[in-house]
Amino acid sequence: MRTILTITKALADPNRVRLLMVLRGGERCVCQLIELLGLAGSTVSKHLSVLLNAGLVDSRKDERWVYYRLAATPADSPAALALNWLNHTLTDNPQVKEDARRMKTILREDPSALCKRQCQR
Repeated sequence: MRTILTITKALADPNRVRLLMVLRGGERCVCQLIELLGLAGSTVSKHLSVLLNAGLVDSRKDERWVYYRLAATPADSPAALALNWLNHTLTDNPQVKEDARRMKTILREDPSALCKRQCQR
């Protein structure tokens, strides 16, 4: 039961759901996710920590950057079932579509330049 409660708590925040939906497109650097949400880096990191703790995302560090992606879990795991449900339910959501459009623009930027700009704010 603890796993289900951790997952449902993670899904209870719209910004975390937005992060999960944009990660369907593949691995993203934290700086790209910060740019998308327009929130403070510490806030985005906290959201990602909650998603990581729930088993919904995985992360890896490459030099000074941290990248997140949807968790690779067995198809019948609670995390995979939750991600499938979100995908099925929200694919046509206007916010999800807008985030996907914005992410295409963000992905055109060099991540190091993006990170540098965010640090200057």
